[in-house]
Amino acid sequence: MKLILLGPPGAGKGTQAQRLQETYGLVQLSTGDMLRAAVKAGTEVGKKAEAIMARGDLVPDDVVVGIISDRIEQPDAKKGYILDGFPRNVAQAEALDKMLAGKGTKLDAVVELEVDDKILLGRIENRAAQTAGGPRADDNAEALAKRLKVYHEQTAPLVAYYKKQGALKGVDGMKDIDDVTRQIEAVLGLGAKKGELA
Repeated sequence: MKLILLGPPGAGKGTQAQRLQETYGLVQLSTGDMLRAAVKAGTEVGKKAEAIMARGDLVPDDVVVGIISDRIEQPDAKKGYILDGFPRNVAQAEALDKMLAGKGTKLDAVVELEVDDKILLGRIENRAAQTAGGPRADDNAEALAKRLKVYHEQTAPLVAYYKKQGALKGVDGMKDIDDVTRQIEAVLGLGAKKGELA
């Protein structure tokens, strides 16, 4: 099963991806981790990325797609994977679709965690107030508000893009963690058998 989890910062994508990984053996593929691994491994695409990052530039979409292309060929990704942090915009989604089509495959689903921005901001404020030793530098309402703005401008259009393809599945991301997990399993048609894909 090949998935993307969509939703704004703080929606719980990381938590849900981790649960899908543990329960169904899907691999969580973070673009940041993949970039670092490709650079470390000295792959052709990794060398290209390293030179770009050394200049302090953002790694272009075609290089990131190349790294994803290499990574999903690894044995641990054969059961399936969850893309984390990619695509961030429609141009990246189109590049991803094209690369997957070239391999004779496509995404199985895009799961959107639907959340309320105001409640998310409240959650972050509560978490910051309860964090021992003070919150993370980016764990405050002001930083989250900026990240939400960027999300709505750049990433939210992916909802319409994937809806048009018929790949989008929405779940109520405001429920508690276990309930969100159950909703994701239901929309993906995952069986009750843990450790196995339906």
